[in-house]
Amino acid sequence: MTVMTSTEPALELRAVLADIMSAHRERWGESTEWEALVDFQRALGRAGWGAPSWPVEIGGRGLSVVDQLACDAEFGRVDAPRRVAVFGVKNVGPTIAAVGTPEQREHLAAIANGDEFWCQGFSEPDAGSDLGGLRCRAEVTDDGFIVNGQKVWTSIGINADHCMVLARTDPDAPKHKGISALLVPMDTPGLSRRAIKQMNGESEFAELFFEDVFVPRSALLGPLNEGWRVTMTTLGFERAGVISMAGELVNEVNGLVASKQLADAGPVLRDRAMDVYVKARILGWMGERSLAEAAGRGDSGSVASLIKLAWSKLMVQHSEVSADVAGVGVVAGLAPLEANRFLRSRSATIAGGTTEVMKNLIGERNLGLPREPR
Repeated sequence: MTVMTSTEPALELRAVLADIMSAHRERWGESTEWEALVDFQRALGRAGWGAPSWPVEIGGRGLSVVDQLACDAEFGRVDAPRRVAVFGVKNVGPTIAAVGTPEQREHLAAIANGDEFWCQGFSEPDAGSDLGGLRCRAEVTDDGFIVNGQKVWTSIGINADHCMVLARTDPDAPKHKGISALLVPMDTPGLSRRAIKQMNGESEFAELFFEDVFVPRSALLGPLNEGWRVTMTTLGFERAGVISMAGELVNEVNGLVASKQLADAGPVLRDRAMDVYVKARILGWMGERSLAEAAGRGDSGSVASLIKLAWSKLMVQHSEVSADVAGVGVVAGLAPLEANRFLRSRSATIAGGTTEVMKNLIGERNLGLPREPR
């Protein structure tokens, strides 16, 4: 399968990672603390690998989908730390590059170098995946905006230093109109954040609270009241980036199939594991091929929705099989990796668009089905 095949950029990255990982493990060991993850991200940036998917002219390496997948496999091969600039690199950065002002585009170098970490202020307590239903409001003034409202389930929201915020700037406009995108530093007066403790004990997400937060007019990303269109650009990049997660899943499934635990398991578990393995191989091959073709047509979003739906369902299935193979160790604290994977897998059907949203997108964009009358 091509996902596992080394390309020329992947071989170059392999050499870079050999140097970076050696120094990183010597200093940080297996630490997953924020400071350790930031240090790894900045090492990638210094080596020119902070944003390899970006075009060369904005600080990337212009990698194709095939090369990106091969490089993702290299990160998995050395068990590299999590890349915490992912939201800036995969989502916010490309959106700024597409619709941002020259001043805003100055953020791109900082994102690629690991000097700025961005989160997305999209979801709200009463809106969730229904972005059109958001209530966070930005009152338009002569020189900027005054933002009031709340965001929730903001990934890396506790540690990020910038946020792309969606807020309603025209309360009288229809549901998907009158929304604007704002680029807000997280240390802006009136903006506070609170960690959300997850059931696995981690606090990867945050709630954000905006109380009379003033941001200047220069913070507006794209046209006023056109935040929905800007958001669709961002979500297009986010869902296209799910192919990388599909590639990571393939690597994880390969590890499960090759494990001694599975070899010692009964035939029923082995059959379930092979079912996941076959589906993962097909997902990796079809995802790579389809997304590469769609990218050539400028239509990666519709294909990415298919990949995201398949990936999220397979992620849950894989976590269940892995937990069953690990056995009682999952609940006895002897298999923390499998336990954490099992607990986190449920979020796969929500993050980046719920399963229901993905099915609607597939029905409308891929199958051409009519919208249900409202």
